[in-house]
Amino acid sequence: MNQLFRKKIYSESDKPTSLNRVLGVWDIVFFGLAAIIGAGSFSSLGEAIFRGGPGVISLYIICGVACGFTALSYAEFASRIPVAGSAYTYAYASFGELMAWIIGWALIMEYSFGNIYVAFSWSDYFTSFLERLGMHVPDYLSTSYPEARKAFENGSENRELINAWTTAPIVGGLKFIADIPALIINILITALVYIGIKESKNFNNILVILKIAVILLIIGIGAFYINTDNWSPLNREGIPSFIPNGFSGVMAAVSGVFFAYIGFDALSVLAEETKNPKKNLPRGMIISLVISTLVYIALTLILTGMVDYKKFDGIGDPLSFIFAPENSNLPWMEFIVSVTAILAITTVLLVFQMGQPRIWYAMSRDGLLPKRFSTIHQKYKTPGFATIITGIAVGVPILFTDKSFILDFTSIGTIFAFVLVNGGILLMPRKQKLKGRFHMPYVNSKYIFAPLFFTVAAGFYYWQPEFFHQLTHWSDPLEGEFRLSVCIYLLINVVLCYLSVTRNLSLIPLLGLTSCLYLLTGMTHNNWLWFGIWFAIGLLIYFFYGMKNSKLEQKLNGDLN
Repeated sequence: MNQLFRKKIYSESDKPTSLNRVLGVWDIVFFGLAAIIGAGSFSSLGEAIFRGGPGVISLYIICGVACGFTALSYAEFASRIPVAGSAYTYAYASFGELMAWIIGWALIMEYSFGNIYVAFSWSDYFTSFLERLGMHVPDYLSTSYPEARKAFENGSENRELINAWTTAPIVGGLKFIADIPALIINILITALVYIGIKESKNFNNILVILKIAVILLIIGIGAFYINTDNWSPLNREGIPSFIPNGFSGVMAAVSGVFFAYIGFDALSVLAEETKNPKKNLPRGMIISLVISTLVYIALTLILTGMVDYKKFDGIGDPLSFIFAPENSNLPWMEFIVSVTAILAITTVLLVFQMGQPRIWYAMSRDGLLPKRFSTIHQKYKTPGFATIITGIAVGVPILFTDKSFILDFTSIGTIFAFVLVNGGILLMPRKQKLKGRFHMPYVNSKYIFAPLFFTVAAGFYYWQPEFFHQLTHWSDPLEGEFRLSVCIYLLINVVLCYLSVTRNLSLIPLLGLTSCLYLLTGMTHNNWLWFGIWFAIGLLIYFFYGMKNSKLEQKLNGDLN
C-alpha cells in the first residue's frame, strides 16, 4: 500500500533532460494566448452563450477567478519542480505515485480528446472558407460518421449532416463518411511538432500576434452594433433577465467555457524547454491567463450585445456569425474573422499537440510507461516517438467521435487536474524564499476562509433565492442533478472550513480548490460515467505495467543502475 503513495523527490542537482531550452517569458505568454484564446472563442463560445444567455459572462468570471488562483498554484509548483510533466509531475511530488498516474492519465485524455474537438472546429472553419471561395468539399468528407448518423436518425435540421449521410458512397457495405480536413491538419501539426520546439515557437508567435489583432478589431467594431436590450432577454416566465435560463443554465455551459482553459495547463509541460523556468514560467503563465480572461469577458459582452443569445443554437463559428447578413451584415469582417479563425485554431492544435508528447515523456521517464516514449530524437531534440503516437491517438478517434461528446469529456478532465494541483500545494511544506524565484504569498486561512465562504454563499442566496429554496428537490428533471451537485459541494466546503481552522491552510490554493470544485457541479452523470470508465482503463494499465516498472520500485529493489 505504501508503494501507491510514495513520492518522488526533485532536487536542485537534477539534470533530467536534453531538450532545447529556447523559450523566454514572452514565448510562454504567446503559447498561453495561442492555447487559451482559440477554440474556446472561435467555436465553443457560441454553445456556451446559447446555454447560459448573457449571464454566461458570470461563468467566465468564475472560471477566470478559479484559474487565477490555480495559476498561482501552478506557478508555485513550476518554481519548485522545473521539469516537464505538468500536473502529473506536481502530483508525483505531493500526492504520490498512484495519484500521479491518475492525473497523468487525465492529462492524456485532456490533450488527446481536446485536440480532436479542435481539429473538428478547424475543419468547420476551413470548409466554410473554401465555400466562400467557390470550392465545395463534399459533406461526407467534412464531418464524422457518428455525427452524420446521429443527425439522420434524430431528424436534425442540419442540412449538411443529413446530406452527408444520404450522399455518402458505400465502401465495403458501409457508408464512407470521414472528416478529411481534420485528419490532414492533425498530420501537418504532428509533423511540425516533431521537427522541433524552436520552429514551433516562431510559427506560433506570428499567428498569435495576428489573432490578437483581429480579436481587438472584433471588439472595437462590434461595440458600435450593441443593442443593450439583448442583455436582458425574456426568461421562461416572460420577465427580462440577464440569466434567462436560470443559474443552472449558466452552469450547463461550464464545458464550453472551461474548454478554453485547457491550454493553460499545457504551459507547464514546457518547463524543460524554458530558459530559467523557475522565474520565466510562472510569470508567463500568469500574464497569459490575465490577458485571456479579459478577452473572453469582452467577447462575451460583444456577442450577447450584438445578437440575441437564442440565435447561437448550433453555431460553430460565433465570431464570424455576428457579422453575417442576418445580423450586423458586415461581409468584410465576416471574411477576416473566418480567415483568422483558421489560423487561431491552428495555434491551439499546435500547443495541445506539443503538450501531449511531453506527458508521455515524463511518465515514461519515471518508468510508468515503456521507454520508447521518453526517447529524444537525435537531430530535432524532441520526444519523437511520443509525438507520432500522439498524432495517431488524435487522428484515429476523429473517425469515430462527435464534437458534443468530446467537449464534455475533455472539460471534466481539465477541472479535475486543476483541483489536484491546488490540493497538492496544500500538502507541500512551505519552502525557504530564494531571490529570483516565484513564491506564492502565504496567507493563513484560519480566520478568513470560513467567513468568506459563508458570505459568498449568502450573496448567491440573495441573488438566486428560488434556487436555494428548492435545493433539496433532486428529482426535478431540469435542475435536480445540479442541485444535488451543489449540496455535495456545500458539504465538502464545510469540511474545508474545518481544516482551514485546524490546519492553518494556505488561503490562495484553498480558494483555487473550492472554486474549481464548484465548476465540477456543472458536470452531468454522463460526464462522470465516461470519466470513470476512462480511469478504470488507466488503473488497469498502472497495476499491470506501471507499478512493476516504476523507477521508484526499481530503486527500492536495487534493480536500477
